[in-house]
Amino acid sequence: MSRILWCATLLAGVLYAQDVRQIIEESQKRGRVNSQKYEGVLEVTPADGKVSSKSWQSLRLGSYGSSKAVIRFSAPAEVKGVALLIVNHPDRASDQWMWAPALARDRRIALQDRSTRFFGTDFSFEDLEERDVNQYDYALAGDDVVDGAACWKIESTPKSTRSSQYSRSIVWIRKDNYAFARIENFSKRDVVRRLDYSEIENVQGIWTARRMEMADLRRGSRTRLTLEKLEYNVPLKEEDFTLQAIRR
Repeated sequence: MSRILWCATLLAGVLYAQDVRQIIEESQKRGRVNSQKYEGVLEVTPADGKVSSKSWQSLRLGSYGSSKAVIRFSAPAEVKGVALLIVNHPDRASDQWMWAPALARDRRIALQDRSTRFFGTDFSFEDLEERDVNQYDYALAGDDVVDGAACWKIESTPKSTRSSQYSRSIVWIRKDNYAFARIENFSKRDVVRRLDYSEIENVQGIWTARRMEMADLRRGSRTRLTLEKLEYNVPLKEEDFTLQAIRR
């Protein structure tokens, strides 16, 4: 290969990688808000098909990469008051603390425990973190259609500074509004969790999935999360996102 052709090929590869990253950046840009609040209803369906319900309230403050979030269960009685504080960082995994009223104590969630299920749901602790654009490398994996919407398929691989249970993920992003349509998370060569986004609506100018379903393919179980009373850019205070706050 001539030096000119080699340089042209290398440049095309660099521009190609940049174009893929720009898709992710645009998706993140369109979803950027100062704060978020919603009430979530979770339907947990284990492999035996016996459905149980849980409810939580979620608060989030800040932009991608440096936001804080609190998730607090409101029902049923055995999990009421259990809360998770998540402090996201742009260059590494989040910090997480869980408060359990029954034990009257909080504990830090260690990195090696992030792959465990969050209180009987099919979401792991890691799945509740944000996926900041700077924590992954990207490659275009082709085009696809999800629920009738044309999508880009993008492979994302965690950088060395991003501790993760997943070796890589495939992300489907809709071409019409840049909203996420699906994420498949891999452990080595196997898909272990699949997150599907549906009922995508424009809420205060933000294209938002009002329903998400996480399937744990190893367990044969799934959890459907429906967002109710969703609001963006609501007034929230920094002091609501502290260990003292989740103990209330």
